[in-house]
Amino acid sequence: MNKNEMNKNETMKIINPMDLTEQENYFFLTGSVIPRPVAFTTTLSRDGVLNAAPFSYFNIVTANPPMLSISVQRDRGVMKDTARNAKETGDFVIHITDESYIEKINETSIAFPPTRSEVEYTGLTPVDSSKIKTPGVKEAGIRMECVVEKIIPLGGRESAPACDLVIGRVVKYHIREGIIKDGRIDPRALRPVSRLAGTSYEKLGEIFKLERP
Repeated sequence: MNKNEMNKNETMKIINPMDLTEQENYFFLTGSVIPRPVAFTTTLSRDGVLNAAPFSYFNIVTANPPMLSISVQRDRGVMKDTARNAKETGDFVIHITDESYIEKINETSIAFPPTRSEVEYTGLTPVDSSKIKTPGVKEAGIRMECVVEKIIPLGGRESAPACDLVIGRVVKYHIREGIIKDGRIDPRALRPVSRLAGTSYEKLGEIFKLERP
């Protein structure tokens, strides 16, 4: 019996998520849904403070028009800076996380008050956007200017949602020329970094192709 056949014969453990704590559900979800791309996101506060934070609850919504989503977890029902700023100003910038500046991205996870800029603290380089007010950071090989399409409170309870699903419409791409090959993104040149569980991350590994039937 080969390894694949052995795995097929293993007994599956059936678990009701309603019997688990929030932390236990978090461990199962973040350990199972891997690898996850990381959206390094900048927003601008009403007072002009440039906020930055990474989000691995991140994905494409649609290509017509191009939209992206990030899920910003709340703190005891209170909106975090990224969601609040996006709601108030109406725009934000998503950067694709890559090896060249992953350490600085990690540093922006520090819990700063809304009056202090993570971009300034980490020494990242602000760069003006061409279509929206919120600046991006120069270090990223890909950044996308977004305007808020919709912000949807989800989870928790009505008076204290668990998160805000922020959906943004891309209004401008900024892509380093060396990353584009034949009109497409070259993953080797991008050198993306993805999130696993806990403090673990992953670089781009083996690439293989499967033709659709």
